[in-house]
Amino acid sequence: STKDELPIMSVMLKRALRRFSQLQKGSDGQEYAFSSQKLDENHPHYMPFMDYYYSTKDELPIMSVETRTDVDWDSIFNLWHKKIWAGDWLKIIFAIGMHSVETEVTIDYPMEKGPLSPIFRGEHALRRYPTGEERCIACKLCEIACPAYAITIETEPRPDNARKTTRYDIDMTKCIYCGYCQEACPVDAIVMSSNYEFAAANRFELIYNKAKLMDNGDRWEAQLARNLEAVFKHR
Repeated sequence: STKDELPIMSVMLKRALRRFSQLQKGSDGQEYAFSSQKLDENHPHYMPFMDYYYSTKDELPIMSVETRTDVDWDSIFNLWHKKIWAGDWLKIIFAIGMHSVETEVTIDYPMEKGPLSPIFRGEHALRRYPTGEERCIACKLCEIACPAYAITIETEPRPDNARKTTRYDIDMTKCIYCGYCQEACPVDAIVMSSNYEFAAANRFELIYNKAKLMDNGDRWEAQLARNLEAVFKHR
């Protein structure tokens, strides 16, 4: 009804007038800029501290005429101790002391080589049994466990109904040397030796086939057996 709409229209009109009254105009503040008239609290840009500012803006600030003639030796000593002595001399003395008691020496590599852990993960190798038979049973667990998909295996049946590998390739450029292949092998056929000197001139030389891996196993068998024996109690 019309009676119900009148209060609503009056409220809306009051809100509109309030909003338009708060709009900033170009003449706002000019009447207060060059006069001693106090600010009106109804002014849209009034702030409480402005009355004090305009009432004291012509007064000179309070200046201290006292000057210190004594020397604050404690502050000077603390500044020197923190920034010069503790910052430089203590560091120099500490560095000299540490270098005077260190036991590390430089070795003449490759004539001299440092010690390696028995669980060092280096070049891969395929091992044989003492009878000369290859250990790999073509279970492909190492191929499945490899997170980098660096191992490729192809198999065929043997006359005794077992299986053997006809292809065993490892792409050493993909290998991340995590050791999962060695841990997954149930017969310790694929292992990681302590050899880390197998750099190549091109990528194709770093794709190891079965013959290369078996040759590595025959060459490093003694060292591989000692490494496995050393870590057997921890497995």
